[in-house]
Amino acid sequence: MSTRAAPERRLGLFGAVGVGVGSMLGAGVFVVWGPAATAAGPWLLVAIGLAAGVAIINAMSVSLLAARHPVAGGAYTYGRRELSPTWGFVAGVGFVVGKTASVAAMALAIGSYAWPAHVPVVGTAAIVAAWAVNAMGVTRTARATTAIAVVVLAGLAAVIAASLTAQAELEAAASTGSVSPRSVASAAALVFFAFAGYARLATLGEEVRDPRRTIPRAIAIAIGIVVVVYLALGATLLRRPGVDALAGSSAPLSLAVPDARGAAAGLALLAAVAAMGAMVALMAGIGRTAMAMARESDLPASLARIGRSGAPQRAEAVGALGSITLVWWGDLGFALAMSSVAVLVYYAVANAAAYRATRRGEGGALQAARMVPAIGFVCCVLLALSLDVAPTLATVGSLAVAAAIRAAARRRSA
Repeated sequence: MSTRAAPERRLGLFGAVGVGVGSMLGAGVFVVWGPAATAAGPWLLVAIGLAAGVAIINAMSVSLLAARHPVAGGAYTYGRRELSPTWGFVAGVGFVVGKTASVAAMALAIGSYAWPAHVPVVGTAAIVAAWAVNAMGVTRTARATTAIAVVVLAGLAAVIAASLTAQAELEAAASTGSVSPRSVASAAALVFFAFAGYARLATLGEEVRDPRRTIPRAIAIAIGIVVVVYLALGATLLRRPGVDALAGSSAPLSLAVPDARGAAAGLALLAAVAAMGAMVALMAGIGRTAMAMARESDLPASLARIGRSGAPQRAEAVGALGSITLVWWGDLGFALAMSSVAVLVYYAVANAAAYRATRRGEGGALQAARMVPAIGFVCCVLLALSLDVAPTLATVGSLAVAAAIRAAARRRSA
């Protein structure tokens, strides 16, 4: 196997959109509503709108940079080329840590639905299965993710239709507890966890045909589909079961339909399928970013190896091991929040890189709107600061440890 070979460009627009939608419609769409409703109360739709707005701004910055730098690595590569190697490293570690936590969250969701008494065992098996699918190459990854996305969209449409035909709960507009701007921002940060899937498209820059045209179009289509789905689901859940019941539920979508017991089994299966699709796409992004970092000596060179299928199998395996560790050590809420903090750091660097590109007069369509990436940077920082202290400190600690290891390795090399 070659350590420096470039993957083949095999992925077209349809497959890229499938990867984006499949990444965003993972298990998060089944589990994020409880914590988000607890924080935002009747302002849940505002939180969704805020998360969508930040995601759209970030998507504009990522699309600009992906067109300028059609290579693997996403904001890691953009940060290195537009800002400095240090900022690129921060973005790369943020992505790898955040998506490793996301894979763990998806695995924990599958275990919670499928076999609550043995969540870590089921989660570990799901991670291994996702790694095996990715090891077969990006075209099979895209096909699997796209097929799963279609099934999940159909299932969510059925939930919305069934809920709209049922009687709304009388207490749907009620809400206990106080709601503050910070709590709405915290809910938006949690919902942003679901919107962040389009970053996987940027990390696949070396495997997409005509990336300068395909990646921006795929990001726009994917995020448009998911924004509509999330707003529709949010409105549906506020109608039935209402804020109070929603905030206290670990399976909120099952409360939206009349036959709760029958719906619970179907939704559990749908959640497991959605989580598996998201894990497959997530692991592809982790592997490509780790591969790009290994090429620049920010990670061990062995992680840059590409297998016969064209996938960076070793890098994906290391990410899978990290996710398995978190599955046995953490819980779903902690994994979701840690992922949100780390991914917001990643996008903050991406926005800073896009702002730098526009200031140099190389920003194309964003040349006349330099404040867009600036606003995106500020929003990412504020949303990250709105989350709980423990996952924030865990993410910052991971970044600090990675930076210290990198600095020590470079000193020894020098």
